[in-house]
Amino acid sequence: MTLKNTLSKYLLAAIVVFALATGKSYASGFPVRPGRISLSPSATYFFANKAWDADSHKGAFANNGKFSSWSYSLYSEVGLSRKFTLSVLAPYVMNTFSTDLGTRKSSGFQDLEVGIRYYLANINYKYYFSLQGTAIVPMYTNTALGYNQKGAELKLAFAGSGHLFGKNSFFVLENGVREYFGYESVFQDRYNATYGLTLDKKFREQISLSVGGFYATSINKDFNVNPSASKNFAFNQVSLSYGHAFAKSLSLFLTGGTFVTGRNTGAGTNFSASLNYRIDTK
Repeated sequence: MTLKNTLSKYLLAAIVVFALATGKSYASGFPVRPGRISLSPSATYFFANKAWDADSHKGAFANNGKFSSWSYSLYSEVGLSRKFTLSVLAPYVMNTFSTDLGTRKSSGFQDLEVGIRYYLANINYKYYFSLQGTAIVPMYTNTALGYNQKGAELKLAFAGSGHLFGKNSFFVLENGVREYFGYESVFQDRYNATYGLTLDKKFREQISLSVGGFYATSINKDFNVNPSASKNFAFNQVSLSYGHAFAKSLSLFLTGGTFVTGRNTGAGTNFSASLNYRIDTK
């Protein structure tokens, strides 16, 4: 195998793992009032130097490989009515993968996601059920940044609020099934569960714990550390977040997460910071 091919193989693996690991579930599951616009720019740092094989055995990247990346994204959600919201997600990544054989870099936009969410029902305006459909359009031609295939996702969410230890609490349960269309298309199941507590009576401080993951499959069952090539992988991760509200319309969220199990995928740790700014037009 040539130096170029070796580096390309592991760089592709790390990039796809990073893209999957930092893919955020922005949909809160709670209604967005009509006329409200939510803007959420974010930055994420990801690092990995180990991976799981097809039998979930964990080991270091070959040739002392190390991957690091910065991801920047802008998420926007608009309340169209009491039942519908529109969301748009645009991510950009800057990746570096180095081994004893050399270094490769890659950067560019990834998949543009445009979704419509419908609130199916509520229970006493305390628990909410929603269904979201999302169209996925690649903003690149370089397959090092993703599958370079159009796709669609259908996501069901259940969210609610309550009290725990005298604190206001909330939860969000989400499960989305996603299909990428094209040669050796990929089917994914993306799931996430979040539970959070508000720490003060003025609702300025909150913490939350999330457990989520991916399961992907394709007619291509061949093992490859690169999920974009094998199209058959799975992983689970745990994340802890802290949020602070500077004002009713401006909040900051800090998140740290790590992979806990995996198959045919890399193992890494990520840290992110995001702002949430709300504008009410009505």
